[in-house]
Amino acid sequence: MTETKGTKTRKAPKSRRGVTALQRRRLRVPRTGLHEQAATRLRTLIVRGDLKPGEQLLEADLSEALGISRTPLREALKQLAAEGLVELRLNRSAVVAPFRRDELTELFEAVSGIERCAAELAATRMVAREVERLEALQERIEWHHDRGELREYFEINQQIHSAIVGFARNTVLKATHDILLARVERARFFALSVHGRWDESVRDHQDILAALKAGDADRAGQLLGHHVRRTGEIMAATLDSDADDAGTAKARPNMRGITRKAEP
Repeated sequence: MTETKGTKTRKAPKSRRGVTALQRRRLRVPRTGLHEQAATRLRTLIVRGDLKPGEQLLEADLSEALGISRTPLREALKQLAAEGLVELRLNRSAVVAPFRRDELTELFEAVSGIERCAAELAATRMVAREVERLEALQERIEWHHDRGELREYFEINQQIHSAIVGFARNTVLKATHDILLARVERARFFALSVHGRWDESVRDHQDILAALKAGDADRAGQLLGHHVRRTGEIMAATLDSDADDAGTAKARPNMRGITRKAEP
């Protein structure tokens, strides 16, 4: 078929170039950024008390200790501030959030309710392998308790609390618990160092496990709720009357436990 004189032949539109496999690899963002790694390290130091409540977090010292620039460090501090572990002060250094009596009371009231509800649900929803997991964790905390290994005990203790919440099979409950977890961990670790609380904690966990194994939802919830509230009561009792200034440290940051990264 001939073309009419003066009529231009239309060219087929160019196909749009997609992102090549090589380009996709280059565009990918690392799963864990430097600020998240820094936040993880600092979170551990704050929860374990290596960085004290009220202690200044000097950017120059922390950047050098962590082996990162100030930009990811500031992002890490913002993340920890959102978790309630750090306070960012205008035109001043960030500080580790101090313990405050009223805030702790409210925190443990909330967590007590969450974990009580979780225990009630878990008692009726757990399967045999999950009961076995709690039994194994209980054996481990008793083993560490008998040897006076507080930090190792604490790690397993946190796994038990998180496991019970997970066994409740309620995503809203778990998400709410996760938001408060870092603040609760710090207070729990502090409370375990109070004379007599560690022994009491082990006995509490034995009773809670027995109730869960028996499928006794009411008793499991009551025991775990009381266990959590008791931690809050111990914390409140150990704070100075001037709670806002409790634990304030004026010394330079304690860098124990921070290891320099090989590569920024």
